[in-house]
Amino acid sequence: MSAPSWPLEKSFTSLPELLFEHTRATPVENPSLLAINTPLVKLLELDESILRSSIGLSWLSGNSAPPNTTPIAQAYAGHQFGRFVPSLGDGRALLLGEHRLSNGELYDIQLKGSGRTKFSRGGDGRAALGPMVREYIVGEFLSAVGIPTTRALAVTITGESIQREKPLIGAILTRVAKSHIRIGTFEYLHARSEHAAIEQLVNYCISRHYPECQEAPDPVYSFCKRFIERTASLVSQWLHVGFIHGVLNTDNITISGQSIDFGPCAFIDTYDPATVFSSIDVNARYAYGAQPSIMHWNLARFLETVLFLLDDDTTKALEKARDLLQHFETVFHADWHLGIRAKLGLNTTQPEDAELATDFLNLLFSNKLDFTQSFRLISESSLPLEPNHALSHWHKKWIDRIHLSKNKRSTDATFSAMKQTNPLYIPRNHIVEKVLSTCQQTLDSKELDKLLSFLRAPYTEVPATEVFHTPPPPEWKGYKTFCGT
Repeated sequence: MSAPSWPLEKSFTSLPELLFEHTRATPVENPSLLAINTPLVKLLELDESILRSSIGLSWLSGNSAPPNTTPIAQAYAGHQFGRFVPSLGDGRALLLGEHRLSNGELYDIQLKGSGRTKFSRGGDGRAALGPMVREYIVGEFLSAVGIPTTRALAVTITGESIQREKPLIGAILTRVAKSHIRIGTFEYLHARSEHAAIEQLVNYCISRHYPECQEAPDPVYSFCKRFIERTASLVSQWLHVGFIHGVLNTDNITISGQSIDFGPCAFIDTYDPATVFSSIDVNARYAYGAQPSIMHWNLARFLETVLFLLDDDTTKALEKARDLLQHFETVFHADWHLGIRAKLGLNTTQPEDAELATDFLNLLFSNKLDFTQSFRLISESSLPLEPNHALSHWHKKWIDRIHLSKNKRSTDATFSAMKQTNPLYIPRNHIVEKVLSTCQQTLDSKELDKLLSFLRAPYTEVPATEVFHTPPPPEWKGYKTFCGT
C-alpha cells in the first residue's frame, strides 16, 4: 500500500525568486488537531481520513511536508496604517503549494504560525490558538453569506506555549485561499523598481485569477478594472453584514478579491459608522464606515505600481488610473444600494429608495439599535415601534414601499426573501470570545462546532438558541480586539 500523498503544484515559484524564499516549518513537539473543516475538505475533494491520520497531522503541524513539495515564504511590502514598509512578507507562514480541483480550480494551501522565516523581523513565527480559531470562525461565516473569503482547513494545537503579554497556547492554521498575492506583493517589486517582474506578476495574476482579460484589447487595463470591481463589491458586502476588518493595510488586500487576515476583526452591534474595535487602530483609520474610502486609497497605491503598464504616456496612464478609481466609486455605490435594497425587501428600484435606506440607518444610529437584529426584525415585521414616532413614521413609509403595487411580489414573499438576506446568526463578539476562551481551556472543539453549526446556516432559526443571536449585555460596551501577533 502506497504512502498517502498530496500532489501540490508550485506555479508561484515560476515568478522571480525575489518574491519568495524556500524554507521549512519549524517542527513542534506534540501536535494535536483541534478542528478539521469537513465542509471545506469535501469542497477541496480531499480525504479527511488522511488529514486526520498521523501523516496528515504531520503535514498540518509542519513537522513534515507532503511528498515532492517545496514550501515557500512569500515576500511583500505594504502600507501599514498609511506608512509604507518596503519589506514585510510571510513572517510566520508557509505556502505548502497549490491544490487543484477536478474542475481545474487552484487553491493555495498555507500554514500560518509555522515558525520563523527570513521575513520574521524579530518575531517568533508562531501563532496563538485564540486568533487562529477566530479566523476559522469568521471565514466560515463570510463564506456562508456568500462573501469571498479565505477559509481554514484545520486548526492544529502545537503542544507548545508562545510568549506574548503572557504565555499562550500555540496553534497553526491551515489556510485555503485563491492565492496569497496582495497589493503589497506589487508594492514590494515597485519599491525595488523591478518593472519586468511587475509585468510578469501581472501576467500571472491575469492567467490565474482573471483569464477573461487575456483576450481583451487592453489586458492590463481590463485586469485592473476587474480587480477593482471585485474589491468594491467585497467592501459593500462587508458593510451589509456589519463586518469590520480592522487592519485594511495594503498587505491585507488580495488580488483575487477575497477577504483575508482576520486579526482584530469584529462585527458591529449598535449601529455607528465610527465603530472601531481594534486596539491598534487608535485613529479610527479602519472604522466600519471608513472601509470604502480606505479601500479606494489602497487601490490608488496598487495603480501606482502598474502605472507604467497602463500607458507609455504618463499623462494618459494617469487618466486611466483616475478613471479606474472613479469606477471603484461607481461600482461600490451600485453594489451597496443593490444590497441594502435587498435587505429592505425591495426588488424593484424606486426614486425614494436611497432616502428610505439612509433614514433607516440614521434611525438605528440615533436610537442606538442593533444593526443585525434590526434588519432581522423588520424581516419578521416585528420591529418595536412604540413609543418611537420617528420609527413608526419610517415603518409606515417602508410598508407602503413594499406593497404589491411597487414590489413585484407579495408582502409574504418579500418577508421570506428578506429572511434569506438578513442573517439571524452572526459571529457576535461576546459569543466568539466565549468560544475562544472555552477552546483554550478545554482544548476541544465542542463549543466551536456548536457555534459553527449556526453560522454555516445563518438565516435559519434553530429553537432555543436566543443566546447565539441576542445582542451583547451592556458591559460589552468598549469591547476591544487584538491582532494576535
